[in-house]
Amino acid sequence: MIRSMTGFGAAERDTEAGRLRVEIRTVNHDASRMTFRLPSALDMAEIQLREWLRAFFPRGHVHYALRVDPPEDAPASTLRLDEARAGEYVALLRELKERFGLAGEIDVASIARYSDVIVRRDESEAEAPDLGDVRAVTEAAAREAVRMREDEGRRLQADLEERLAAIEAALAVVADRAPARLVEERDRLRAAIRELVGEIGVDEERLAREIAYLAERWDISEEIVRLRSHIELFRETIAGAQGAPVGKRLRFVSQEMLREANTIGAKANDVTIQHQVIAIKNEIDRLREQIENVE
Repeated sequence: MIRSMTGFGAAERDTEAGRLRVEIRTVNHDASRMTFRLPSALDMAEIQLREWLRAFFPRGHVHYALRVDPPEDAPASTLRLDEARAGEYVALLRELKERFGLAGEIDVASIARYSDVIVRRDESEAEAPDLGDVRAVTEAAAREAVRMREDEGRRLQADLEERLAAIEAALAVVADRAPARLVEERDRLRAAIRELVGEIGVDEERLAREIAYLAERWDISEEIVRLRSHIELFRETIAGAQGAPVGKRLRFVSQEMLREANTIGAKANDVTIQHQVIAIKNEIDRLREQIENVE
């Protein structure tokens, strides 16, 4: 079974540092790329997070976000008083009043107007969660994202199988038409040469050699065999994936399939075969679009 590179997973866990909430979103990418949104207390954990996540997501772009909601007994307010700075302002205002003999009282309004006296709580003041708890909630969210990638992978695989079946159907028409088309081309060429030379006569042996040479150039049986082989390899790859990354290999196989289809089209010189080649190439293009999201 193949996996998609598109997925989402979320998990929560209650800890002494608060409730940990993790969200993981994954999208397609040629290699492995990860971006993180972490509280400042966990900035140093990014290396370990990469290691844990790489075991779940060998390919794709992983967006990881972790939030820590404070415990119930933590201060509810997100603001705090900077007492040291407030004390400095009071002392300075008193000194200003005494030195210049100014009237008026130093009250709350006098101090509160300074924007750095009441400040927002810094995340760094919060207790850093235990890494064991971080790993547990991270892996739970990752497993959820993997399940979604597997579900999407099953849908992708069904679509790829339909494309392969359509390619095989068109290729069967090509294979049935190919022998008759060779005979028709041989007879047409023989008739054209006889018409050109008229009564001069034809060297039958040389004519036979030339027709055999052209027939070899027009023959597409090897291309048909190779294209069928590539289709079989494509099927074996997606059937034997077992969750392992196969997207790059499928991309290479689809390129080889397109190469053979192009060669058949170039050598065919037949309307029926050309129409089937167009259908085959259209299906291969759709295959390649879907492969871009296969892990």
